[in-house]
Amino acid sequence: MDKNDVTKRRPGKTTHARQLRQTETEAEYYLWSDLRARRLNGHKFARQIPLGAYVVDFLCREKGLVVELDGTQHADSLHDIVRTRWLNAQGYSVIRFWNHEVLMGRAAVLETILAVLDGRLVEACDTIRFSPAVRRAK
Repeated sequence: MDKNDVTKRRPGKTTHARQLRQTETEAEYYLWSDLRARRLNGHKFARQIPLGAYVVDFLCREKGLVVELDGTQHADSLHDIVRTRWLNAQGYSVIRFWNHEVLMGRAAVLETILAVLDGRLVEACDTIRFSPAVRRAK
């Protein structure tokens, strides 16, 4: 197995992803209802997808966008910083939302996701917790 190929499944990650799908949070449930079946302007998303050593909440493969939902346990998480940097280095942009943002203002969350997907939001922004992919020189 090529350890550098982020799409290769790691032992146990598929099982872990399945468990996460079964025990989704309320915020994940509501956001998934808006992202599934190409409901967000035709963009295809998958949920709880293994990438390397991680399982990401939502992934739009076509645009290389990872959407993560975080509870309070993620506040100031060094693990999340390392995870985001690794995903960025693999060519994935990452946007993070707090669970309460989804529960209290899903329309704003969806508009922010669309801004990334449509290329209207491309610069890193700590306020909205967006970290673009690292683009490699050709």
